[in-house]
Amino acid sequence: MTQVQTPPAQARTAPAVLSFDDVHLSFAGVKAVNGVSFTVGRNELFAVIGPNGAGKTSIFNVISGVYRPQRGRVTLDEREITGMRPDRVATLGVARTFQNVELFQHLTVVENLMLGRHHHIRYGTLAAIAWLGRARREEIANRAVVEDIVDFLELAQWRRLPVGLLPYGVQKRVELGRALAMEPKLLLLDEPVAGMNLEETEDMARYILDIREEMSIPMILVEHDMGLVMDLADRVLVVDFGTPIALGTPKEVQHHPDVLRAYLGEAK
Repeated sequence: MTQVQTPPAQARTAPAVLSFDDVHLSFAGVKAVNGVSFTVGRNELFAVIGPNGAGKTSIFNVISGVYRPQRGRVTLDEREITGMRPDRVATLGVARTFQNVELFQHLTVVENLMLGRHHHIRYGTLAAIAWLGRARREEIANRAVVEDIVDFLELAQWRRLPVGLLPYGVQKRVELGRALAMEPKLLLLDEPVAGMNLEETEDMARYILDIREEMSIPMILVEHDMGLVMDLADRVLVVDFGTPIALGTPKEVQHHPDVLRAYLGEAK
């Protein structure tokens, strides 16, 4: 049996915002997630890495409610969310970005960000048409949140442009902003720098660090850019064929023999 490294004492004692406990997920006998367990502490940047097909996105899909595992338990702030509908999980505070940009291309930057506020809207259609009282107050408050995000991610020059006209790196930033507009308790970042050049990658890394320092939002990062992971993450979980093979600090996992075998093959 492969031994998984024990996380540092500080990570073990920190209060967990998310607990992912002995989760098993299979499709037609293929084990996508095989006994994976980890916790994410408050204000922690936790990374999940592994070769292609290792089960990283499946872990995200279990957390966000897209997949229901056959075994195991997922809790958010000690409340079980295993198998909840994705919209319910989002309402409870889990926001997510995607590897492929999932924006409304014909809507402006501000309009896409406002979509992230949908579960904060409490008024109905008639109130929106009348544009009085509660509807007006909530709209003003939600737009104020969005404008703060525009400033935070330095999107002001594109705020009124359709996102389909923007550079790819800026679109990824807008998607990050839409997730932040939800005011999440936990942020899932699915390959946030995939397809970016060096300058765009450095910008995104800076925003991720700013989110942790200024907003204190815990994050789970799935990323193939090992330099980014090793620079940013507090702890790293390595999975291969759905099975956890190492868990620890970046320095610990990058020299773990099972990790080297998963990425590089057996040493001669």
